[in-house]
Amino acid sequence: MGFLEVKDLKVHYPIRGGILNTIQDHVRAVDGVNLTIESGKTYGLVGESGSGKTTIGKTIIGLEKATSGEILYEGENVTNRARSRKKKYANYNKDVQMIFQDSTSSMNPKKRIIDVMGEPMRNYFDYTPDEIKRRVAELLDIVGMNSEAMYKYPHEFSGGQRQRIGVARAVASDPKLIIADEPTSALDLSVQAQVLNFMRRIQKEYDLSYLFISHDLGVVQHMADNIAIMHKGRFVEQGPKQDIYRDPQHIYTKRLLSAIPDMDPSTREAKKIERQRVEAEYDAQETEYYDTDGRVYDLQEFRGSHFVATKPEGPNRSLQNEAINTGGEA
Repeated sequence: MGFLEVKDLKVHYPIRGGILNTIQDHVRAVDGVNLTIESGKTYGLVGESGSGKTTIGKTIIGLEKATSGEILYEGENVTNRARSRKKKYANYNKDVQMIFQDSTSSMNPKKRIIDVMGEPMRNYFDYTPDEIKRRVAELLDIVGMNSEAMYKYPHEFSGGQRQRIGVARAVASDPKLIIADEPTSALDLSVQAQVLNFMRRIQKEYDLSYLFISHDLGVVQHMADNIAIMHKGRFVEQGPKQDIYRDPQHIYTKRLLSAIPDMDPSTREAKKIERQRVEAEYDAQETEYYDTDGRVYDLQEFRGSHFVATKPEGPNRSLQNEAINTGGEA
């Protein structure tokens, strides 16, 4: 059991139409997923744009409302109460923070960095102004920035610098879990590496857990312990990182892996041919992985803690309605 568990989470949005504007159907952004985040570990959530991965992160932190399912934090049900101002949820609000993809829009442009970073300190701790100043300087130093940066405004920094500040701000409330939503997608490769290194360093120093959301399996490989691959609102594959990368089973996982750029010119052509083969296999075998409505099948145990969404053979061995702990044996 992890300290945060998501059980059969569904987030559906109604589609309205007709003269009376009644509900005609639903967009199943998240359609019954389970995950367990272990203390001090990184859970990678990977999928293309529109797969539902960001919706999961926003629902955990309380920016989206769950249609059904449960979010358990240290055994307590916090579903749809994440950002509640009730005192009983104060610890959850402090312990679970988020790094947003767009660092610019997530900061008030009219506030200096000391005010932006000091907000969680004022909300959750009885820090004096001098203590806030010292803490902000300490956090800026951790992410490789000069303490004088605290007196500047967000627009005075580059994208990479703002993302570092976003990391530092997320740590300011002394959280246990940080949800990182595409934290490096807007950065060039060299700056990506810097931000990821800072995140790994902070994880060790503060014993943090991450839910690391990305479309890029290449980036997630450097961060995650366990990974879930998401498509059409459901998980298509889930398990320890080494299983996902060394022995992928779902055709969609193979498709994402084949799309990772190859920096070695000597193998680039072979990689291109492999990518074409996987695309052809995806088109030819789609019915083995998706039902007639195009819905992803339920997860089935493949081996140990490695699960794959495939067409069941024989009795339905569906694991989709059970919480799956990818950190240990099933």
